[in-house]
Amino acid sequence: MAQESAGNASAAASPYGTLPPASPLATRKPISLPRIQEMHTRGEKITMLTAYDATFAAVADAAGVECILVGDSLGMVCQGLHSTVGVTLEDMAYHTESVARGLRRSQGTAWLIGDLPFGSYQESKEQAVRSASVLMQAGAHMVKLEGGGWTTEVVHFLVERGIPVCAHLGLTPQTVHALGGYRVQGRGDVASDLMKKQALALQDAGASMVVLEMVPAPLSAELTQELPHCATIGIGAGKGTAGQVLVLHDMLGVNLGKNPKFVRNFMQESTSIRGAMEAYVAAVKNGSFPDDAIHAW
Repeated sequence: MAQESAGNASAAASPYGTLPPASPLATRKPISLPRIQEMHTRGEKITMLTAYDATFAAVADAAGVECILVGDSLGMVCQGLHSTVGVTLEDMAYHTESVARGLRRSQGTAWLIGDLPFGSYQESKEQAVRSASVLMQAGAHMVKLEGGGWTTEVVHFLVERGIPVCAHLGLTPQTVHALGGYRVQGRGDVASDLMKKQALALQDAGASMVVLEMVPAPLSAELTQELPHCATIGIGAGKGTAGQVLVLHDMLGVNLGKNPKFVRNFMQESTSIRGAMEAYVAAVKNGSFPDDAIHAW
């Protein structure tokens, strides 16, 4: 009877659901920059998904996802905005804290990346440090910023101060208006040469990872070979990158519009969200996703 009462008390303490139990991967070492570099060097694909709250972050970690990105895509999938431009640093800090709590409570081992939102790093290197500090103090292990060229100096400034950085080239959603819409980037000799130059400069500045979004598959594969110290993470960039990332809602088929070409709905082949995430991890690892004939340019 006492045990039953204790059990009931425990259940009553969490009336709105609980985080999943500790990951069966809890024996794996926490993901770190050296481990990411080791995976890149030996050719093991790196898996990344976005997450915006504690529970989904814990489930993604339990499913074996190595990197979790608290993306400013939350503006579109969580807040109903038309772009990421309206997301604030306060928004990003709130969601980063939520994800970090979920990983801590579930004994998570995933590497946590926080997006620096529009307007939080463009003004100066010093502004970038202040903004990055907010996300790091919220629980992020690394920050991500968009663009090449002028961002090289910002990346160097951050890395020099102990803040790991993930860069982002190709389609950069924060500047989608300047790009003329959601269009493939890096087509043609001039555009591809510029992207190569920017990617190499970002690696030299200390960026440890770079997201390549909507970049032609041959160019992404070439960049991956030319960036031995900066793991490329593709989204709509073909299978030749060091790893892949998708927006969580897209790969679960629960977005509010039509899925982009580069997305695969993993819920169609699974009976649970965790199962869909595990299928995604397996497909990235074994090279069956993405399929360049379907998901790339």
